[in-house]
Amino acid sequence: MTIPAGSLLVAQDLRKAYGPTTALDGAEFSIHPGEVVAVMGPSGSGKSTLLHCLAGIVMPDSGSITYAGREVTAMSDAERSALRRSEFGFVFQFGQLVPELTCVENVALPLRLNGSSRKEAERTALAWMERLEVDDLRKKRPGEVSGGQGQRVAVARSLVTNPRVVFADEPTGALDSFNGERVMELLTDAARSANAAVVLVTHEARVAAYSDREIVVRDGRSRDMERVI
Repeated sequence: MTIPAGSLLVAQDLRKAYGPTTALDGAEFSIHPGEVVAVMGPSGSGKSTLLHCLAGIVMPDSGSITYAGREVTAMSDAERSALRRSEFGFVFQFGQLVPELTCVENVALPLRLNGSSRKEAERTALAWMERLEVDDLRKKRPGEVSGGQGQRVAVARSLVTNPRVVFADEPTGALDSFNGERVMELLTDAARSANAAVVLVTHEARVAAYSDREIVVRDGRSRDMERVI
């Protein structure tokens, strides 16, 4: 793999197996700041494993992952955790908001974990909630809002630390088409304006259409569709 100049996050020859099952078999990946890359493929193809490896959640059996010139696969667990708290953001299919906290407390949570005061964290959280059009939900708890609203709160939480990379794993999978489209518009617009890269795992073409480039994963191998077309 020839690494594109200016890449922020690069994976080379990633291999990962779970017992006899091969999840990744030489997968490769690269992304630039401000770029949205859709990772597509059928169920069981390895696309979620690729995302988890790129984010430092799962370590590959072999291969290398480089982020901003640093070797992720050589970091300690504590170093990777710090990276995920400060420089990576996450959006999951079902939001994974903390039900006991209000929406603003959920958005502020990453800042609080990084040591910010409650007042400062919630001030920043409200600014992001306003950008994601959910600031009116600040005092509500996740169980009191709709799925689309909750996912926009989750997007605000993923961006509140001004991450350099946002990992979105099937972010519209639990939403109807209208709410899914709105979440994708807000996520990609907000990320691009902050020059954050977005790694978007999806199996839906309408969601992948919001990306700048598509990578297809099949049988643990990746193919950059820009180079194929």
